Amino acid sequence: MVSDMTTSQHGFSTRAIHDGQEPDPLTGAVNVPLYLSSTYQLQGIEKHRGWEYSRVSNPTRDALETSLASLEGGASGHVFASGMAAISALVTMLNAGDHVVCGDNVYGGTTRLFSQVIVRHGIEFSWVDTSNPENVCHAIRPTTKLVHIETPTNPLMTLTDIRAVAAVCHEHGIDMSVDNTFMSPYFQRPIEFGADIVMHSTTKFLNGHSDGLGGVLVGTKPEHAETFRMVQKCTGGILSPFESWLILRGVKTLAVRMRQHDANGRAVAAFLAQHPKVSHVSYPGLESHPQHDLAKRQMSGFGSMMSFEVGSRANADKLLQAVRVCTNGESLGGVETLISHSATTTHAALSPEERARIGITEGLVRISVGIEDIDDILADLDQALQQL
Repeated sequence: MVSDMTTSQHGFSTRAIHDGQEPDPLTGAVNVPLYLSSTYQLQGIEKHRGWEYSRVSNPTRDALETSLASLEGGASGHVFASGMAAISALVTMLNAGDHVVCGDNVYGGTTRLFSQVIVRHGIEFSWVDTSNPENVCHAIRPTTKLVHIETPTNPLMTLTDIRAVAAVCHEHGIDMSVDNTFMSPYFQRPIEFGADIVMHSTTKFLNGHSDGLGGVLVGTKPEHAETFRMVQKCTGGILSPFESWLILRGVKTLAVRMRQHDANGRAVAAFLAQHPKVSHVSYPGLESHPQHDLAKRQMSGFGSMMSFEVGSRANADKLLQAVRVCTNGESLGGVETLISHSATTTHAALSPEERARIGITEGLVRISVGIEDIDDILADLDQALQQL
């Protein structure tokens, strides 16, 4: 659901605090109330106040959907119980015989869903390196209905030129979806570059506190709203009111958190890039990144996500066991620094051969830099690296 507030001309921080989160008209409460009711009193046959049953809609969830649609610049927002539930809802637009072009270095859970579950329903996939728009163009078939990309990719931080790929898609009448989880709408808004649908795991930066699962699809067309609302109603994989409330709380501080994530991320990347125990750092903010110029064109900041190479699985294990301020754990986007071994976490679903093909080595470590004091983060990483 989207209110008139989503068309406001206010700045990002103002919209993050106010769009969808107007004071409660009954009490004046400045926070959206947590509506835990599963059902609502009807005023007669087919007469209601806007809500009938919480699987279909809920006032707290509606507020979050309005907020996220506003921040991404879309026409409608639709939240689900997890990021994977959102990506599952995305492909419900498709029919048996349809074809999807997908980036070959997306989150491992997306690859697993598409290649092990969705293919059973007669939908075909082509996996390509979307950093070259020509690869997308060559992969398109008459039956192609969707191109799905992730930029930057998880965990190699490879970028796709959103505007260029969107142009290819629109030339062929194909929808383009973008997983924008790593950047958040504060640093990157794919719809402004031509994307049709934006997806997030709201568990990550949007929530920001590592305390709630969720996912969102933001659409730009009436048919997106119709399809995704129907999926919410029919499959029931919706976000709970409480977790909707948690994400609404997180979104209010998104701008200030992302600025600190970015500042700390740049500092950590520079530190790792010159460290003798690190052979390579993948971070779009480094001038050594092959797509640094593209990052500056389509992102307003570089964020806090990066990966780096320590040479072997044994070294990665030593590092992850030695950190004290950083937390060895899956996920990302929390206020705390999270560090993990990609081959055995995010991309464990891929075979060793598949990981090797896309460049995920046994010595690759991913880090989501938090907002702790930067000197403490750097000191912790240094002492851990010294043990390799």
